[in-house]
Amino acid sequence: MLEGVQMNRQYYLRQSILSHLKKILFIISITFTLFLFIGILTTIDPVKRLSHYLFSHQINKIDDSVYLQLFSLENNSFSLFFKSREKEQILSKTLFDRVTSMSLSDFSSFIRLEIPSYAVYEKKSLLANHQLDHTSFVVEESGPPLENVLENRKAVDLSNDEESEGNEKEQIKSELTTGDKKVVFLYNTHNRESFLPHLPDEENANNAHHAEVNITKVSERLANKLEDYGIGSQADTTDIMNILNKNSWSYGQSYKASRKVVEEALAGNKDIQYIFDIHRDSISRNLSTKKIDGKKYAKTLFVIGKENENYKKNLALAKQLHDSLNDVLPNISRGVVTKEGAGVNGVYNQDLSENAILIEIGGHENTLEEMYQTVDVLAEVFSQLYWDAEKVSK
Repeated sequence: MLEGVQMNRQYYLRQSILSHLKKILFIISITFTLFLFIGILTTIDPVKRLSHYLFSHQINKIDDSVYLQLFSLENNSFSLFFKSREKEQILSKTLFDRVTSMSLSDFSSFIRLEIPSYAVYEKKSLLANHQLDHTSFVVEESGPPLENVLENRKAVDLSNDEESEGNEKEQIKSELTTGDKKVVFLYNTHNRESFLPHLPDEENANNAHHAEVNITKVSERLANKLEDYGIGSQADTTDIMNILNKNSWSYGQSYKASRKVVEEALAGNKDIQYIFDIHRDSISRNLSTKKIDGKKYAKTLFVIGKENENYKKNLALAKQLHDSLNDVLPNISRGVVTKEGAGVNGVYNQDLSENAILIEIGGHENTLEEMYQTVDVLAEVFSQLYWDAEKVSK
């Protein structure tokens, strides 16, 4: 009987040891996995980190005073900045903000989660004329169904006829030149964006798309005008919408498709200094058009993705162009907006260059001629900025 009891004790002892070994191995494996995960997060490109928005965006919302108060727990010198009641208020307010996703100092935070599509309007206007408000912001992020975009439609390009009537500007020949270098790269993420005046059978803005008469013509015009000012430029003609169709991607993945186009351009041409993604907006004609000295111009809007490391430098360029355009044609630029957060792209491939911006020119109710009028001025303004910058760099 004693032998049986001893065997039972040995059995339970072995089981206990095995149980503890399993726990230790589990803890070791969890610890190793955690360190491996942290290592991956801290070594990959910041722009590509999974936590880029979900983590860093939330951290940025925490007031600096919270960090000072945390420092004061270790170093009493920091506590001199606060009174005891202030400490309680800071911690309680921060805890309330983070737990509820609402801010006591921001009334809109109490309703944004309850109103559909409110996140689309969560963007900041850094520079704007008096007409720019939430009603005239860019709202097309996900876009129409891809089958609508790819549908065959009748289109009429009236711009050539209008130019032949005497509207074409005199040719400009610049003494300055970049030679054979193509320093400006133009592309169109939403390359089939077209214009209702050129689509006689369409009235629906969601159907303002065409395979040939579209925003790419505006990019080509801009490239040609920049060449006149001696700035070597390339207008890409890739059909991004066709790439989406071949890969069974949605319209909302357009920037994923166009990113490869930009990356290949940069890899094949080390001279590229500026990258412009040209779009047309989806706002009404009265908001997208400006009449000056009897001529009608399509208004511009500069869009900067705030979720990339080049944000500040891209923003500086957009501000320069905005100001310079409005100096030549008052209120021709609607403004400069930054976009981030849920429901928007937030990067727009602008992490690929320190001089990359998205330019909205006109809207779906503008004509190509009105777009060309604006592009001609944009080319003139940019050329001045470009050559001034070249003089400084030399």
